[in-house]
Amino acid sequence: MAASTSFTPAPAVSTPAPPSSSPPCKVLSPTLGFKLGFSRSSWTTLKPLISRAPSNGRHSLSVRMASLPSVLSKTSFEFDTSVFKKEKISLAGHDEVNYQSLLSPFGYRENYIVRGGRDLFHLLPDAFKGIKQIGVIGWGSQGPAQAQNLRDSLAEAKSDIVVKIGLRKGSRSFAEARSAAFTEENGTLGDIWETVAASDLVLLLISDSAQADNYERVFSHMKPNSILGLSHGFLLGHLQSLGLDFPEDISVIAVCPKGMGPSVRRLYVQGKEVNGAGINSSFAVHQDVDGRATDVALGWSVALGSPFTFATTLEQEYKSDIFGERGILLGAVHGVVESLFRRYTENGMDEDLAYKNTVECITGIISKNISAKGMLAVYNSLLDDGKKEFEIAYSASFYPCMDILYECYEDVASGSEIRSVVLAGRRFYEKEGLPGFPMRKIDQTRMWKVGERVRRARPEGDLGPLYPFTAGVFVALMMAQIEVLRRKGHSYSEIINESLIESVDSLNPFMHARGVSFMVDNCSTTARLGSRKWAPRFDYIITQQSLVGVDMGAPVNQDLISNFLSDPVHGAIEVCAQLRPTVDISVPPDADFVRPELRQSSI
Repeated sequence: MAASTSFTPAPAVSTPAPPSSSPPCKVLSPTLGFKLGFSRSSWTTLKPLISRAPSNGRHSLSVRMASLPSVLSKTSFEFDTSVFKKEKISLAGHDEVNYQSLLSPFGYRENYIVRGGRDLFHLLPDAFKGIKQIGVIGWGSQGPAQAQNLRDSLAEAKSDIVVKIGLRKGSRSFAEARSAAFTEENGTLGDIWETVAASDLVLLLISDSAQADNYERVFSHMKPNSILGLSHGFLLGHLQSLGLDFPEDISVIAVCPKGMGPSVRRLYVQGKEVNGAGINSSFAVHQDVDGRATDVALGWSVALGSPFTFATTLEQEYKSDIFGERGILLGAVHGVVESLFRRYTENGMDEDLAYKNTVECITGIISKNISAKGMLAVYNSLLDDGKKEFEIAYSASFYPCMDILYECYEDVASGSEIRSVVLAGRRFYEKEGLPGFPMRKIDQTRMWKVGERVRRARPEGDLGPLYPFTAGVFVALMMAQIEVLRRKGHSYSEIINESLIESVDSLNPFMHARGVSFMVDNCSTTARLGSRKWAPRFDYIITQQSLVGVDMGAPVNQDLISNFLSDPVHGAIEVCAQLRPTVDISVPPDADFVRPELRQSSI
């Protein structure tokens, strides 16, 4: 999930940036477009899905920038590390080789991972060689979690590396940071620009829209040969839309936890006595000026508590992540439960039972089964009549869900969704004579009030009922998202984490604890905006197409069911299940590790 914090763009008259003797600006080549189409396979009913990246005009930038190569080389997720042990994993055996070679424009991608664990913390000083200060910029979703995990892990490693929080002057987050024992007195809390300028590793965890508005100033303050760390590839997408890339005299890496910040911290704390507990992460090395980038990125991920870390690219990460947030992780699941709750109550189902058969069903028993045993376990646990209901719902929902998911992916890949986030962030504040429009609440309708009543009466540990129709819709949504990402050339590691593990292990437990807002609004600003924008689209398409099809007696597409039952992704999920967090996240209703504004709220 993307990192975020509240951040108001600094006025133009602020302290001038230090001079830079770096190379002049260059722009990206306009020849980055390539086809990402649906290839022929057993899904013969699908029409080709072709996307072309638009050409970009030229823009100037006052700080040093570099260009991407005109021709993208064959993507490889191979990497070398002198500190940690990497291992090759097979996520779908021989079938994956054949399948991915058909689907990916880059060819088959081997999967390499680094396993984490607290027993590796003693390697952190070697991984962070040459780093004296890590500046964590921002205190939103990811900032508090990553700063505290890094500090605790480095302390356990007996390292003298300083983890310092950088915030804009006057930020209300100073009080929150101080409550987590970051203070001005001990040199671990200070001004954002002073922190950027003094840090050897700068973790830029402010909101994506704030990054878009302030990247020039951030770059100008960074020391030559320092390292920029991101937890989301959004900034690359924004720079690409302007025809730009990062300054060429800094390294650029990413470590992207596959969960919201509160999950990253919660599982780390829960796992104090359990080696390896935490949230899986992807990592990317976009630019390496001195050969340290890979080990630094892997050290960062291990220090966060990631059970395993897999390689990706910044471009693949932002496409899958922004897309996933709008899909099954947040927006789509919200839209699905709204549609099904309305459907069930209109057909005479009791409100409490309708809530249990939608939200509680998905966030409870379905998520638990998928997390431990995969999607097939949900289907196989049903009786014959339940399987028929599942198949009706799955068949009716797969293509409508794919319709919206495909559109969403194209909007992300083209830069349209990135631009939408930047503009939305600017509309939070009054300007041009128009009022500001910050995000509003999303849990005030009748359905979510019913949910409060259901949770008050829910026995401890109750996972809700397994309602076959809801299960069919939800699994169809999950499989449609997997298929779009797979057809777009993403690796199985990324696909499964963005479509399945993050959903059932990190996010759904928050909705189970306190409803949709508690899940969505603990995430980044980009995720929150995307969920609000796309949830109504999924609600509409399920209501207008899937459910209408069911009412009209549309026959079950047996090819879809057969494809689901035999899909090679199930084998990949089995492997990834062995790499999941070693403890299940616990999210009590009175959780104190979440955003301050969401604490001590009603259940």
